[in-house]
Amino acid sequence: MSALADQPRAFAPAKDPVLEITNLSVDYGYDEPTHVLRQVSLTLNRGEVLGLAGESGCGKSTLAYAATRLLPPPGLITGGQVVFTDRDGTRRDVLALDDAALRRSRWQDMAIVFQGAMNSLNPVHRIGRQIADAITAHEPRTSKADALARSAELLDLVGINPDRLRDFPHQLSGGMRQRVMIAMALALDPQVLIMDEPTTALDVVMQRQIVEQIADLRERLGFSVVFITHDVSLLIEIADRIAIMYAGEIVEDAAAQDVYRRPRHPYADGLLHSFPPLRGPRRELGGIPGSPPDLASLPTGCPFRDRCAFAFDACAAVQPELAPSLVPGDDPARAVACHLHTPELVAAAGFAPRPLPDRLTLT
Repeated sequence: MSALADQPRAFAPAKDPVLEITNLSVDYGYDEPTHVLRQVSLTLNRGEVLGLAGESGCGKSTLAYAATRLLPPPGLITGGQVVFTDRDGTRRDVLALDDAALRRSRWQDMAIVFQGAMNSLNPVHRIGRQIADAITAHEPRTSKADALARSAELLDLVGINPDRLRDFPHQLSGGMRQRVMIAMALALDPQVLIMDEPTTALDVVMQRQIVEQIADLRERLGFSVVFITHDVSLLIEIADRIAIMYAGEIVEDAAAQDVYRRPRHPYADGLLHSFPPLRGPRRELGGIPGSPPDLASLPTGCPFRDRCAFAFDACAAVQPELAPSLVPGDDPARAVACHLHTPELVAAAGFAPRPLPDRLTLT
């Protein structure tokens, strides 16, 4: 773990929601649909970097595509709201916008950087043209010369020499292509930038450069970021807050340092013990036994119970809800979906609450 994880951030995000996702549900399929997102609620504050982490298939990308209405068939949004708040305080539900309003909103309100920059860029068009086309598509009155000039400024903003405007995507390295995608996403000064595993295909050195670039741009431009990844260790350096997803639900939502130092959900604890520390004493990697559940046939109760070392009777019968942590000293805004942290609810359901394991109460 980098020393940056222990350093306070100079940029303090405002406690002012810019994106509020409430009870968002998504199904895949029509005749016998699979519930891949089940009433997910999440809030992104203005200027904040929110990390979204979890194993492959847990619903991270589905959440991003549903919130931006980019979900391809057979995905279907079955409920919920996605409320975007503009700088002037105007609120609008993204899911209720008509096609014209949605087109205006994209890239200006929210922009997205997809996985795999090589697949997102058109291989037969030069980089400059692709960025300029994104600008003129939303600002038709912008001349071609002005759009190209703006494209050069954007490349320079992300650390690429403007001379590369005439390059084709295959002439750039993987890291440079990803920076081009970031530049394109920032072309219209969006307030929310959603990044779907932007560093997955990059080596660790380039990952570090991309993360530092995003952090620097956020501080300079003040936009909010949803950073999606399966690598929790990567989020510790960049995120202000981390939400952990499992089987289509949020199971823990807390400040990044709290998740790193004091994970409350056994799944979050398992993720953190699945990668080696880069400093400090050696420790054995714990990992997480078993495999993620089949979303088409989820077990009753807690979906993580078959892989959890701390499961007890209530976990098989009652599904835990995301609720404020009851551990003394925890931030009131911290939330966790685990019966270990809701003894009153467990007792009310007729089960004997289990004492909180020491491993999940470290200070």
